Amino acid sequence: MRGSQRGRDSGGNGNRIRGRGLARFPERQVRRNNRACNCGSAILDCTLSSQAAYSLARERYAGLGVDSDTALRKLSSTPLSLHCWQGDDIGGFEGAGEDIGGGLAVTGNYPGQPRTPDELRRDFEKALSLIPGRHRLNLHAIYAETGGKTVGRDELLPEHFAAWTDWALDAGLGIDFNPTFFAHPLANDGFTLAHPDSSVRRFWINHGQACRRIGASFGNALGSPCVTNVWIPDGYKDLPADRKAPRRLLVESLDELFREPLDPSHNLDAVECKLFGLGSESYVVGSHEFYLGYAISRCKVLCLDAGHFHPTEVVSDKISSVLLWVDRLLLHVSRGVRWDSDHVVILSDELREIAKELVRGGYLPRVHIGLDFFDASINRIAAWVIGSRAMLKALLLALLEPTAALREMEVKGDYTGRLAMQEQLLTMPFGAIWDYYCESRGAPQESAWIHEIRSYERTVLSGR
Repeated sequence: MRGSQRGRDSGGNGNRIRGRGLARFPERQVRRNNRACNCGSAILDCTLSSQAAYSLARERYAGLGVDSDTALRKLSSTPLSLHCWQGDDIGGFEGAGEDIGGGLAVTGNYPGQPRTPDELRRDFEKALSLIPGRHRLNLHAIYAETGGKTVGRDELLPEHFAAWTDWALDAGLGIDFNPTFFAHPLANDGFTLAHPDSSVRRFWINHGQACRRIGASFGNALGSPCVTNVWIPDGYKDLPADRKAPRRLLVESLDELFREPLDPSHNLDAVECKLFGLGSESYVVGSHEFYLGYAISRCKVLCLDAGHFHPTEVVSDKISSVLLWVDRLLLHVSRGVRWDSDHVVILSDELREIAKELVRGGYLPRVHIGLDFFDASINRIAAWVIGSRAMLKALLLALLEPTAALREMEVKGDYTGRLAMQEQLLTMPFGAIWDYYCESRGAPQESAWIHEIRSYERTVLSGR
């Protein structure tokens, strides 16, 4: 497997770096350029190697006071957490036959959906081979492997995820985790941890406790803290008569769920807010204000999902505020179109602003970046690749920004110069820097990865 050939990452985050450093780049570039010419790619690929193009681009950025080599080193040390549920439309392997529910919906029926954990893992490996850098897997509880036995979610154990642990250890991946508070008979009325029935609450508390232990087992085995994120769908479709009582119950349930102390080097607890969902348009118990207060008072990681706010709100404007009050932040990067529709992430204005805030504030060591979208109308592996590469490109653009110069203009009141500089950055040769980064990390350039996806479709997906 590709991942098993990687060297151990000295950063200790449970990932491994592909053993293809910059020093070995020129020989590999010759092969890439020949292939690009043969398949009719851009003329630039045939006439100017990406290393030569990078040298020219590096000079341009140096003229702005930006060290592109430093930017690439910082980017290579920033892992993304790729969500398993994009690969199989949030199906999982529980086999309960329940609808997804919880305000979640996956549209499309693109061929080649994985049917087994091994097929899903193989697809994930293919996606990783096309994404530069070293990254993580984000897993949900419904992806347990129980050997065909029925195991209640409140009875899940680390052994039910042993195959995932062994695979991740071999591939050099860290794992993040999520309890699954949906697609279950005890979630059909839209309430879980805030349910008025204490026995239902108890079931979901037990589930959350079990998942924290599973998360800690991942962190311990893989040598990298697992971020275990709690998101619940609880809310009302229409206007409630009592907004306070469910939130009081949620506080009590969460306190009990988190009662057992766990080593933070193995497990980090996160809580995720939401404005509304399908079937909970009027009231969501776990609102932004609720979880912001809970995370601050209980020292938890706060999760902000880019699709979980009003369309006129942006996560990029919240980052610098919440990180004044919480130690760590989990981002679920998504793309809402008119509502929380979880479209595949693209290099949009908001994605670039999110990346700028992370870089400008020096927040990268305190922020866990995860992706959260699901689209079955296109090739599922391509969706992973497009979204991940978009997030990495946004981060690289931010790392190539002359932030100190922009801040100096701002402090001096030179808003004209600031705007002019921001516009100049739009025409800088960023593409040459990105292509070089992809090649130096053993991943295809922007013009080449889709050919590998098409080949995988013909040889693997078409047989499912």
